[in-house]
Amino acid sequence: MPRMSKKRRLEWSFFLRQVKVGNATCDRITYNDLCRSCTHNCKQSFRVVIILCPRYYSKRRKKEDRDNGR
Repeated sequence: MPRMSKKRRLEWSFFLRQVKVGNATCDRITYNDLCRSCTHNCKQSFRVVIILCPRYYSKRRKKEDRDNGR
C-alpha cells in the first residue's frame, strides 16, 4: 500500500487513526460510526461527537408538524 504524503497527512490528520497491520502500524482515514453508513459526502471524523447532522434522521426521532399545531 502506498504511503501518504506529508501534505495529505496534515490535511487528514483529524480523520487518521493508527491501525496495527501485522508488525507495522499505518494511518487509515476513519469516519464516525453514524457517518460510515451515510450516502452523503458530509462525513465527520471518528474523534467528534455528532451534535447536529442536517441529513441524519433517526428512526426514533419525533416528527414535527409543519403547521405548528394549527
